Amino acid sequence: MERAYDIVLFGASGFTGALTAAYLSRVAGTGCRWALAGRDRGKLAALGHEGVPILVADATDPESMAEVARQARVVASTVGPYLSYGGPLVAACADAGTHYLDLTGEPEFVDRMYLLHHEHATKTGAKLVHSCGFDSIPYDLGVLYTVRRLPQGVPLTVDGFVTADAGVSGGTFHSAMTAFARHRQMAEAARARRAAEPPLMGRRVRSGPGRLRNVGGWALPFPSIDPQVVGRSARALDRYGPDFTYRHHYAVRSLPAALGVAAGAGALVALAQLPPARSWLLDRLRPGQGPSPERRARHWFKATFVGEGGGARVITEVSGGDPGYDETAKMLAEAALCLAFDDVPEVAGQVTTAVAMGEPLIERLRAAGISFRTREGTAAP
Repeated sequence: MERAYDIVLFGASGFTGALTAAYLSRVAGTGCRWALAGRDRGKLAALGHEGVPILVADATDPESMAEVARQARVVASTVGPYLSYGGPLVAACADAGTHYLDLTGEPEFVDRMYLLHHEHATKTGAKLVHSCGFDSIPYDLGVLYTVRRLPQGVPLTVDGFVTADAGVSGGTFHSAMTAFARHRQMAEAARARRAAEPPLMGRRVRSGPGRLRNVGGWALPFPSIDPQVVGRSARALDRYGPDFTYRHHYAVRSLPAALGVAAGAGALVALAQLPPARSWLLDRLRPGQGPSPERRARHWFKATFVGEGGGARVITEVSGGDPGYDETAKMLAEAALCLAFDDVPEVAGQVTTAVAMGEPLIERLRAAGISFRTREGTAAP
């Protein structure tokens, strides 16, 4: 069915949304019909993208979300926390057969959207692709890139190590605090999803945070959404072998830094359980606020993947600039362009970036300046 727009960017007046709109304005080209959407026409017009249509829509209004979904081939959403604002748009895209992308790092939201909309989206042809930014494209595609350079049909193990210098925006902070405060509900949603997912026959996939160990620095367990995303790609793609394990780590250079990161994360999780403390923290950094261009210009990330199997060893590095915002905007925009215009796999339902786009998206990101490179050698005995 012909749609009015190839891509609609929902939430473009927010901090990351504005960066994504600016990126699309630079690279989309005249052949891409795209539009901005959000609840405040004035804020969207103030972005200054002349000639780009504006759709007024409210994340909490299912009918306006349905209207956005009916007009687009692909909708990319930057409106979080997604648990608070994301559900109606996912439902609308599943109904309309419209491909959907977002930036969520909220495991509970992803699991609940699977339970509510995966089966319906498989029937309408909609791809529902979550975590299309720094959560979790570098890891999902970095592991895919590594696995495709290891032997086929053998057990594979991949360890991922993340290092970064980055800042935090208000929207990201609010999403994280929402997730920290809902650990019980998150566990319930995860159990419900495991019960609903079909069993994986004849293969085994394991993923999770790594263990603390010295690796030319210190590698901390990193319980983000990223291992879950990698594990779901491994469940869906036979190329990951009969027995696949992924372990995810956050790497720092010194033991004091490792202890500081662990203590800070633990304190935030503890404070998120106390409503007065949570409210006070959320008031410190409001949605729409974020690092300045000068600060973002100094930021960087590197994700290193050590893959072993069948006597082979491959080390992949995925690296780029400011991870949370500039590169996240790039990743989301390129993923939207990839779904709209590239020859991608014929899959539907809730799927990962590796399953939905795979190599075409890797090539787009490399052309856009994000580095994927490997070196090979014999596995350690």
